[in-house]
Amino acid sequence: MANTPQTSERYSKGLATRRAVLGDAHVDRALANETPFDQPFQELITETAWGNVWSRETWSKRERSIVTIALLAALGQHEEVAMHVRATKNTGASREDLCEALLHVAIYAGVPAANHAFKIVKAAYAEMDAAGKVAGEEAE
Repeated sequence: MANTPQTSERYSKGLATRRAVLGDAHVDRALANETPFDQPFQELITETAWGNVWSRETWSKRERSIVTIALLAALGQHEEVAMHVRATKNTGASREDLCEALLHVAIYAGVPAANHAFKIVKAAYAEMDAAGKVAGEEAE
């Protein structure tokens, strides 16, 4: 069998990391909705973002989570911010970590970006609290 992206070691490693961070349900939904049109994109992010970057051992998943949320907030990628906040239950990034990251966003990317990100993060935490999905933390 040819070494296609879905059978490559990097894809397999990326898929495992993607599942560990985002959860099986999220990844299963993304893959179930995959079409021939976006299949190359799903392969690309699984191999590169998850297989190359998120799978590196230099930083912990917690550290990658904090940096990712700060970058997404700075870029105004609101849906992605919320998704990665939900993933903190798997990465170990705390509310305090995200507050500190968003303070940096305010200084280096602008107060409006951080202000909106705080709103998104608070809403995501409220949903997680209601569902009882914040690992290792008491609801505030």
